[in-house]
Amino acid sequence: MPIWPMLTALTLALTAAALGAQSPATLDIGKFSAAKAGGLLPDGWEPLTFDKIERHTEYSLVQDNGTVAVKAVSRASASGLVRQVDIDPMQYPVVEWRWKVENVLEKGDVTRKDGDDYPARVYITFRYDSSKVGMFERAKYEAIRLTRGEYPPMGAITYIWESRSPVGTVVPNPYTDREMMIVLESGGEKVGRWVSESRNLVEDYRKAFGGDPPRVSGVAVMTDTDNTQESATAYFGDIVFKAQ
Repeated sequence: MPIWPMLTALTLALTAAALGAQSPATLDIGKFSAAKAGGLLPDGWEPLTFDKIERHTEYSLVQDNGTVAVKAVSRASASGLVRQVDIDPMQYPVVEWRWKVENVLEKGDVTRKDGDDYPARVYITFRYDSSKVGMFERAKYEAIRLTRGEYPPMGAITYIWESRSPVGTVVPNPYTDREMMIVLESGGEKVGRWVSESRNLVEDYRKAFGGDPPRVSGVAVMTDTDNTQESATAYFGDIVFKAQ
């Protein structure tokens, strides 16, 4: 065999191997099952709290059906757990997780600020990209950066377990149209059961905002009942991003 074709083939093989090593098929963002019940959260996860909300949801690692998961207990409270990431959704468009709720909220309503509570949410935030906004919005982001020291997310998709809205509903958050909410589960039919979810983030972003998404900047889970003044308990299992 001539040396040039052989070297070319070897180079291609080594390049493919290197790319495979650098780009795993799965990114474990929330490997809660590998943690210890009653122990610390996996590296990178930290509390997410909000100004003017003093009462926080309680989060802990518990064993449920033989697997460690995050348990969230909210009593007229709101806070979450968040991990900062940097993921190309075009390379890893699929996000998967499991969750379970022990109850749905009587007063939950996706269209109202006083009903903006859910027993379980999974947030995906997207990094600011100046090429995707106009001049005036760019100036607004720059002003926020000067005040806070960093750009806020350009947008977010929140997957929710709702009380009564039809599954598949896509609606802006009543507080901001930069967060689009997608109803994945609704009502009490699956209460008390683990439910597995798999979403194509690129397709969901295009449906919610139009165009391709910027890079993913964060992943969060939350159980909140501060607006409805109710109580809720939920569980969150492992969260992974997958290549198509």
